[in-house]
Amino acid sequence: MNRKVTLEDVLLSEIQPSQFYISDLKLKNIWGWFNKEDLSNFSPIPVKMLDDELIMTDGHTRAVAAILSGLSKVPLIWQEDDLDWNLYRLCVKECKNRAVYRPGDLIKHHLSVEDYAEMWIA
Repeated sequence: MNRKVTLEDVLLSEIQPSQFYISDLKLKNIWGWFNKEDLSNFSPIPVKMLDDELIMTDGHTRAVAAILSGLSKVPLIWQEDDLDWNLYRLCVKECKNRAVYRPGDLIKHHLSVEDYAEMWIA
């Protein structure tokens, strides 16, 4: 993939996560507003071409909710902020070490609030 990718055509299964855990509580909260038939409340998931790979920079839990609802696509947006890309490279590498290659892989990597705070946030 390259930067000329049309985001409307990208499937969730084609995006590499940069996070290897999601929070049960965040997922529960998303179910309070998520409607797969109406994505008007769905903030686009930011993505970035990093080392010739399309990665998610945020929105991992929303992506999992979409997948669990049977969606293969959601609104995406190019990440324009200048973030710590070396940190993202490390996170992507660790995702791959943990067999997290696409957002659907995160379905098996959800944690309680306490464990999420300790194992991801900290």
